[in-house]
Amino acid sequence: MSTLCTICARGGSQGIKNKNIKRILNIPLIVYTINTAIKSKIFDKIILSTDSNEIINICKKYKIDIFFKRPKSLSSSNVNKIEVIKHALLKSEHKYNINFDYIFDLDVSSPLRTSKDIINSFNLFLKKKSVNSFSVIPANKNPYFNIIEKKLNTYKPVSKPKSIIYSRQKAPTVYYMNASIYIWKREALIKSKTVFNDKTSIYIMNERCIDIDNVNDFELVDFYIKKYKKWQILK
Repeated sequence: MSTLCTICARGGSQGIKNKNIKRILNIPLIVYTINTAIKSKIFDKIILSTDSNEIINICKKYKIDIFFKRPKSLSSSNVNKIEVIKHALLKSEHKYNINFDYIFDLDVSSPLRTSKDIINSFNLFLKKKSVNSFSVIPANKNPYFNIIEKKLNTYKPVSKPKSIIYSRQKAPTVYYMNASIYIWKREALIKSKTVFNDKTSIYIMNERCIDIDNVNDFELVDFYIKKYKKWQILK
């Protein structure tokens, strides 16, 4: 059984400038993901996919394989990340002369995972005989109860349940995709255009493990890392 871990980090970012290398406790954000991947000890190879020379130079100090630069065609904000991961997989298989059985992607913008999260998510993935899996956290808002959208000149609930739901407790359980951990079987990744599949499973993480989309998210992650001193001790 062979496992590949991709860490994808393009140089440009719209919400926060240079987000992937922005520092917390004087450590570039990407390093939190690299160190946790290494600590999990379940990957045969951990590789970097980036279009940025600056990110490459930072990551050279760590035990991560860097042997290609991501092409411009896969480096814009509107590119499907699955295509980036496929590209990294095929580059890696050519480099190492092996077909990997399982591919993980650990997103730099959701760093508050632990090595135990990586191990436990894989064990659950194998137990459920999934073809792919992604991590989630409990959603703090529920589309069946308190999320609305504008329709023409009025506002209506996003979800259209058969009967009106009057309390959060009565609403179906929903989750927020936090982008921290993705897992695929090789064949599923090669064929995939989306993370949703009939044999998709989820891995539920601590609600602190948010995805950084904006400055407020970054400040919250900064707070948690500084509060707990080492990100690895988050349970």
